[in-house]
Amino acid sequence: MSDTHNYQPPKIWTWDEENGGEWAKVNRPIAGATHKAALPRGRHPLQLYSLGTPNGQKVTIMFEELLAKGEAGAEYDAHLIQISEGDQFSSGFVDVNPNSKIPALFDTETGSRIFESGAILLYLAEKFGQFLPGGAAARTEVLNWLFWLQGAAPYLGGGFGHFYAYAPEKFEYPINRFTMEVKRQMDVLDRELSEHRYLGGDEYTIADIATWPWYGNLVLGQAYEAGEFLDVGSYKNLRRWAEEILARPAVQRGRRVNRTWGEPSEQLRERHEASDFEHLPA
Repeated sequence: MSDTHNYQPPKIWTWDEENGGEWAKVNRPIAGATHKAALPRGRHPLQLYSLGTPNGQKVTIMFEELLAKGEAGAEYDAHLIQISEGDQFSSGFVDVNPNSKIPALFDTETGSRIFESGAILLYLAEKFGQFLPGGAAARTEVLNWLFWLQGAAPYLGGGFGHFYAYAPEKFEYPINRFTMEVKRQMDVLDRELSEHRYLGGDEYTIADIATWPWYGNLVLGQAYEAGEFLDVGSYKNLRRWAEEILARPAVQRGRRVNRTWGEPSEQLRERHEASDFEHLPA
């Protein structure tokens, strides 16, 4: 690796997959499939292809919340996509998501492919008429926070999380830059939640479902081992919100789906029936 403190960008950048640390091999500077492989298909109309990252958790929590509401049509198959092994670059996955990122959803009833986690939440909310207010003002406020999260989370995951936890070396400038932004974002949330029970109002919605896997996990000290560094305990309203959402049974189920790390009791690598949770170790 070059001396990054004296690094001068070349006239034309070229890709070196050996550079970039732990997650360097899950991305490429080009799109498209690297190999032919069909995606598995379960028996439910809604087929999810994902991994239990924060973006993946958004969707599995949404599914479990819909089922808890009695929406039987929200039964789903959650297939595991191992991004470290390049599953996202298969021809089958690229057909569903040309961007080769999890999560991706295919609705066999409508023939719709849905990619980007925020788009999936909105699709499911509209399909089932749940977790999205009907009034124009309330709906707009929820969408404000949904799109805020979609724009904010890359600063947390790809910015702060990468340089603080995953980069092959620690560099002061990017850590300071992204720490400042993440703390500003937590303050935005903390101030909003000082006035409302949930994001955008007093009703639990897709805005909360989208945001909790990122900022809820962060403020509860479950992301990047950075709780003390970020002084997460000082964001009292954000922590109250995070703890309340974590207590929801559907959230506790959804955060386990497609998970491949942590305690065995937290890992439901694939989910095809509600009874799959009963087979997890205590």
